[in-house]
Amino acid sequence: MKTVIFSDLDGTLLHPKTYSFQEAIPALELIREKGVPLVLCSSKTRAELELYRSRLQNRDPFITENGGAVFAPRGYFPSLAGRVREDYIVRDIGTPYPQIRKAFVSLREGLRIPVKGFGDMSADEVSAITGLAREEAVLAREREFAEPFVFEKGEDGRFLRAIEEQGLSWTRGRLYCIMGAHDKGRAVRLLKQWYEAEHGTIITIGLGDGMNDLPLLREVDHPVLIRKEDGSYEPGAAVPGLSRPEGIGPAGWNQAVLELLKSNVT
Repeated sequence: MKTVIFSDLDGTLLHPKTYSFQEAIPALELIREKGVPLVLCSSKTRAELELYRSRLQNRDPFITENGGAVFAPRGYFPSLAGRVREDYIVRDIGTPYPQIRKAFVSLREGLRIPVKGFGDMSADEVSAITGLAREEAVLAREREFAEPFVFEKGEDGRFLRAIEEQGLSWTRGRLYCIMGAHDKGRAVRLLKQWYEAEHGTIITIGLGDGMNDLPLLREVDHPVLIRKEDGSYEPGAAVPGLSRPEGIGPAGWNQAVLELLKSNVT
């Protein structure tokens, strides 16, 4: 059976501060050697993911903005038909960004809660709060489905409840994020169907480190929770069969992937 890996980026395959994947290179090389697809499933935008796919020499499908859309390179699934955008077949799942942004501003004004989204920030401000290089912060502002935001005076549950009351959803990774009724798990389910249509039954591995990754981890055969920089794991991660490698970020990612690929998983 074919093995497919679904992986978060920030804090998982990428180091939480440096955004380096250097410590994961042994596992990445084994993935290429075995021909195992690596599906990047991130809160990042399409523009950001295309940058990291280039850096990783990755040619597999990818999932943007916490499950907002699925992109498959044209011809990757020969029997797959759908909307074509540039070099991809695309399935949009999330609510368009203009609607999300409008709701975010409306809730902020109505509740008078000091929250600030990427749409309120310059590239320099995004860089300052994320640690991204400025050129990557520019790409991070090219939103299509979700608005990352911060509470300027500490988390306020009224704002999060109001998001849900509007029929929208929120999640938390490095930042909070408001979006439509989508998540990483829904996007992973769709891509699993595409792989199964081409290859039959598959084996799936999933790796993530945050609350926004839990829907992804619940959809895979071998879920892996990556340790955070402070040595902790995401609390409340009650996922059956969950493994917790010791290493932080890409070190833990490398450890888990090497162990799984060298075991009977493949």
